[in-house]
Amino acid sequence: MSLRPGSLTFLIIVISAFGQASITNAQLASKQVNVYVDSVMAADTNEGTDPRLAPMGQKLRGLFGFSTYSLIGHNEGETDCGKMIAFTLPGGKILHVQPRAIDGDMIAMEIVLFDGTRPMMTTDLKLKNNGTLIVGGPRYEQGMMIISIGASTGGTPPMQAQATPPGEATSR
Repeated sequence: MSLRPGSLTFLIIVISAFGQASITNAQLASKQVNVYVDSVMAADTNEGTDPRLAPMGQKLRGLFGFSTYSLIGHNEGETDCGKMIAFTLPGGKILHVQPRAIDGDMIAMEIVLFDGTRPMMTTDLKLKNNGTLIVGGPRYEQGMMIISIGASTGGTPPMQAQATPPGEATSR
């Protein structure tokens, strides 16, 4: 096999490009991503919005139109970019979140929601750093479960529920 003078240069450029991409991916793989997951029960029972949902109450009402929103679960965890983290949600649901890459202020992720061992939803998306994805989940007799998924590469969490139970004062 004979190489033309230009083809060797092309081969070196291709190898260099793949080598550079590998370094970039290796650097991203060590980046920590904080993941926040809130499970919210929405219904039409006219009981209002759980005070712990105040940061996102208006958005929930605007998106879904129910009269009652109750926080039924809050989970958070930290994982390396490229590694999956699993969350157990109410009702036997399991949520897998795998941050895949960080590009500027965007976090590319794969999200898989399971009902027991059966996958219900799989999606790949890019979420703005400190951003929140709100998913209208399975319907129930009186309403539906809503899942709020937030991700952050820094110490500032995205708009999520407040961890203080209703009726307890918070110090400022």
